[in-house]
Amino acid sequence: MKKSDLSQFQTDLLDWYNANKKPLPWRETKDPYKIWISEIMSQQTQVETVMPYYARFLAKYPTLRSLAEADNAELLKLWEGLGYYSRARNLKAGAQQVMAEFDGKFPSNLAEIRKIKGIGPYSSASIGSICFDLVEPAIDGNLFRVTSRLFSISDDISMLASRKVFDEKLRTIISQDNPGDFNQALMDIGATICKPKAPKCEICPLQQYCEAYAMGNQESFPVKSKKLKQKQLYYHAFAVKSGEKWLMAQRPSDGLLADMWTFPMLEVTEDAVIELPSDLKEKVVKFEEIGQITHLFSHLKWHVKLIICHLEAGQVRDNLALYNQKWLSESDLKKHALAGPQVKLFRLLKSI
Repeated sequence: MKKSDLSQFQTDLLDWYNANKKPLPWRETKDPYKIWISEIMSQQTQVETVMPYYARFLAKYPTLRSLAEADNAELLKLWEGLGYYSRARNLKAGAQQVMAEFDGKFPSNLAEIRKIKGIGPYSSASIGSICFDLVEPAIDGNLFRVTSRLFSISDDISMLASRKVFDEKLRTIISQDNPGDFNQALMDIGATICKPKAPKCEICPLQQYCEAYAMGNQESFPVKSKKLKQKQLYYHAFAVKSGEKWLMAQRPSDGLLADMWTFPMLEVTEDAVIELPSDLKEKVVKFEEIGQITHLFSHLKWHVKLIICHLEAGQVRDNLALYNQKWLSESDLKKHALAGPQVKLFRLLKSI
């Protein structure tokens, strides 16, 4: 882009943003704590899904200190349904870090922002540009797409080295006076106009500056290697009820869905015959498969068969629960964070 065009490019982009920006609650503030929460919640999650969680989260934890002192179970329960639960744990750890290392004040220096647990290059640049006017490109999927088309950049965006190419190019065009709005404007262009398929070039305020549009090959960008195929995992989930309580198991405190609650589950092969776990064999007199759910993670796909188990008459339920299991009533379940697959299993139960 010619230097003579740069000022007009920035004006066209920011004028469009001011007239068309999405009315999001976190755009009404420059409080770095609130921006941080919105950025972490928005990772891998649609904005429409985030908004009610954002409001509830800030109502429960209005300050850094309140988040740093949050009860783990309550925090995970509040996050339930949003997915990628390590984000919630990292937020609390990050809040504790800010309290300990920065006297409870969110840092305004990019290097220090990046030190906070769970904050990567994109989030640090976004927080820094919006809250502290740091001239830093916040490169997410939308900026990769828009920038690759603007400058017909053929570097593979799935390669780590490509980020430097995009970062250097964006630094030549980012607004020095209003970097936060510049980043958000490009994000909104990518989300609403410069879409992966069938971009709406006819209404794009950047049309005259776009090399891909001039060549008519917009959908050739960005260049991205194919994702690795998701690994398929298979489970049997055992629904055991005694009175008004369900037998629930807590997952380990590290790894996928850490500390979340599910029915007792057993990893199996795709065509495995249903067999009860050893702790249930002597207690259950009848069991039956009632359906199956699937649940997608970024790199995994779970296939979970739901098996209803019936206890023998007079079975004392307290003797059945193991060290990582509890009998939980409906009211108890409201206080425990349920894994996404478990929420689907309860829905399946209610549908039969």
